[in-house]
Amino acid sequence: MFLPLLFEDIAFSEILVIMLVVLLFFGAKSIPGIAKTLGKTLYEFRNAQAELQREIQKSGMDIKKDMNFTELIKDTAEEIRQPLDQVATDINNTVEFKSSTTSGNPVSEINSNTSESTLDQPENNENKEV
Repeated sequence: MFLPLLFEDIAFSEILVIMLVVLLFFGAKSIPGIAKTLGKTLYEFRNAQAELQREIQKSGMDIKKDMNFTELIKDTAEEIRQPLDQVATDINNTVEFKSSTTSGNPVSEINSNTSESTLDQPENNENKEV
């Protein structure tokens, strides 16, 4: 995965020269030990990287569980719904109360209210003239 990016600018002849210098500097007997140590180091590095990724994912899941968004949304929705339900109930009760107090003929009630208001008007006019 990283090799094409790492060795993109290095030619095969350059790699061959590097291997020759390592062979001359460390000797043929110590190269297998160096390769083994390098392999173990890379293995442990990859394990540490994987473990770190698991820990990050685990902490993310723990945070998600702690936040509990679905429960938070349900609670907030319920807090909003309760006052709205109360207002709707009050409106329904008011409409039902007015419909139960009125008679079956709404025109007669309008006429009775109109006649009462017309009777009050002449009295008010007489007081203004005097």
